[in-house]
This record gives sequence, structure tokens and C-alpha cells, in this order.
Amino acid sequence: MDTGEQEAADVVQDVAEVNPQYLQQLKDLDIPEDEARKALILTGNVSAEEAAIFYFDSLENQNADTDDDDFYYKMVFVVNMELSMGVGKIAAQVGHGAVGLYQLMLKDSKTKEMADKWDEYGAKKVVLQSSSSAHLLELQALALSLDLPTYLVQDAGRTQIAAGSRTVLAIMGEEEMVNKVTGKLKLLN
Repeated sequence: MDTGEQEAADVVQDVAEVNPQYLQQLKDLDIPEDEARKALILTGNVSAEEAAIFYFDSLENQNADTDDDDFYYKMVFVVNMELSMGVGKIAAQVGHGAVGLYQLMLKDSKTKEMADKWDEYGAKKVVLQSSSSAHLLELQALALSLDLPTYLVQDAGRTQIAAGSRTVLAIMGEEEMVNKVTGKLKLLN
């Protein structure tokens, strides 16, 4: 077997070892499938969270090597898990958070520029878990203390949960700053 055949055999073996659930979670984060597979393999296929962290860290390192003058932005949605919302409800609430935060940012010249750069560099979005409404408020206070734009979604109460329930906190900013607020939270899965 020559080197090329061995590499092909190794790739086939690696593909078989990738957890399909983790792979789908990474693809849901807009990570290209080939990169998601590679990240899973290189992190020992332990979890989607570990692979995502590996992928985004390596992406940051590549970006830092190519252009030190640019900042890379992301929008993070922190879902209140104490409310026992269904999948569709969570998706709708995250959608409200994205639209609400983006609309707020377009109204101010400083945050509009940030939103434009975020969009230009791929509009990275990550959905994470929070344990409670109180935790969402703590995260929002920390984000605001770091001058990060936020939007707290409060439900209208027409379907699954009580009116005024705090469902999702949306945060936008330069990745390093956002990570100071949400870096230790788990991915929503």
C-alpha cells in the first residue's frame, strides 16, 4: 500500500469513528462538515462542545496569523433551561433574540459598524445554556459592564410559558470579550 492509499484508508477509518450526533451539532453551528469531522477526530470524538471549542480556537489562531488589525465578532444566545421550552419554542425565542439585538445595533453608529463586521466575517452564532432567569440577568450585567450590546427576550405568554418569562439573552461583540461572559457555558444540544 503506497502513502496515498494509506492516507485514504486512514480517512475512511476516521470517518467511521465520528459520532454522527456530535457531527450534526457542529454542522448546526455552521461549521463545514469536513472541518467538523477533523475537529471531532483531533479531540478524540469526546463531545461536540470540545470539537467546537477546538475548531473556533484554531479559526481564531488562523485569523490572528493573517490579520492582527481585525477583530472577529460573534453573536451568542443563552437559553434559560429552567423554563422547559420545547425545541420549536427555543428556536423562536433565539430568533427573537437575533432580530432584536441586530435591530438595536443598527440604531447606533458604533454598534452598527460592529454588526457590519460581524456579517462580513460570516455572522458567527452560538447557542448556549443557562440554568435560570437569575443567571441570565447576571450574564447580562457582566456583558453590559464590558460594553457589549445585549437583548433580553421576554415571552408574550401566548403559548408554553408565562408572560414576561426571560427566555433568551442575546449578546454580540468581539469574540474574546464575549467569551469573558459566556466562555464557560455549555452548548445547547
